[in-house]
Amino acid sequence: MKHLAAYLLLGLGGNTAPSAADVKSVLEAVGVEADDERLEKLISELEGKDLQELITEGSSKLASVPSGGAGGAPAAGGAAAGGAAAAEEEKPAEKEEEKEESDEDMGFGLFD
Repeated sequence: MKHLAAYLLLGLGGNTAPSAADVKSVLEAVGVEADDERLEKLISELEGKDLQELITEGSSKLASVPSGGAGGAPAAGGAAAGGAAAAEEEKPAEKEEEKEESDEDMGFGLFD
């Protein structure tokens, strides 16, 4: 990832075809050691390709990946068999969360 980040930074800076030495110099400037094997693999895979096209292609692929947020639906068998028990189990969890949100234990608040 660090190699790709350095490569992209060079691309944003106007270097349309960064070399392994260019990427190494960026990484060394921030005190990071480059892995030669991974760097050479990255350079060979990106050689001759337009960065903007790769980013656009990657963004369209990521758009089709579900990113969650909706939560999983409970199993029907579990809800039918123990619906009342599940509701009782949720109540203690709510009480625990209220205790965790209290800032009094630490002596200061997050926004003080």
